[in-house]
Amino acid sequence: MVVAVNTMQENLNDPLVIAGRAYRSRLLVGTGKYKDMDETRRAVEASGAEIVTVAIRRTNLGQNPNEPNLLDVLPASKYTYLPNTAGCYSAEDAVRTCRLARELLDGHDLVKLEVLGDPKTLYPDIPQTLAAAETLIKDGFKVMVYTTDDPIVAKRFAEMGCVAVMPLAAPIGSGLGIRNPYNIRFIVEEAKVPILVDAGVGTASDAAIAMELGCDGVLMNTAIAAAQNPVLMAAAMKKAVEAGREAYRAGRMPRKQFGSPSSPLGGTFF
Repeated sequence: MVVAVNTMQENLNDPLVIAGRAYRSRLLVGTGKYKDMDETRRAVEASGAEIVTVAIRRTNLGQNPNEPNLLDVLPASKYTYLPNTAGCYSAEDAVRTCRLARELLDGHDLVKLEVLGDPKTLYPDIPQTLAAAETLIKDGFKVMVYTTDDPIVAKRFAEMGCVAVMPLAAPIGSGLGIRNPYNIRFIVEEAKVPILVDAGVGTASDAAIAMELGCDGVLMNTAIAAAQNPVLMAAAMKKAVEAGREAYRAGRMPRKQFGSPSSPLGGTFF
């Protein structure tokens, strides 16, 4: 008898827990780069994401009353907002941006911290990110931090009190996929907090690989928004993250140098 897996029930039994809150979906999505607010809404809905990240410096959350407001299409009653510090190149700017987000979102304290060090590669400036994280944690923020795939740095962020560590798979917006799976695996093996791949995912197979490596989730924006059909790609990413998580939990077969028959050799009739 074939037993169908109830994906919804599996997700309920295996939640992603960030800062004490449980989520069914392990896919987090950005809200930028779409052609309009309607496409943003449809893509986010298709993704099944419950956490949406938003660039405070570039998105209207009520600062400009005469412009479309993201909260109108993605209500805060339905989604957990994750304000990010995209475009910040110093700890001071990042801290200021997080405090602005807290004001705009009525005391919201969950934030995604990124402090960039280079406008070409968009790699993070680790010393500035460390400084910003320390200040924000002391100020009561729950910090999810974007970082390199350096296992030592990732461990440092977790030890200082970040609620999640988000190593890049490849440069932001590159779509190159996971360039160093070994480092991601090292980070996961030492993790004391959730590990989410952030940046570099290009297609569904990249997301599945991240989950098969043991990551707790994947955060993406460009891979969906820059697809020829963003809504369809969002649906594909949802399935990929779920499949990758299930494969990780199931435990893959060992890799072997030589082949082995699928059917047992013993007990043959002739």
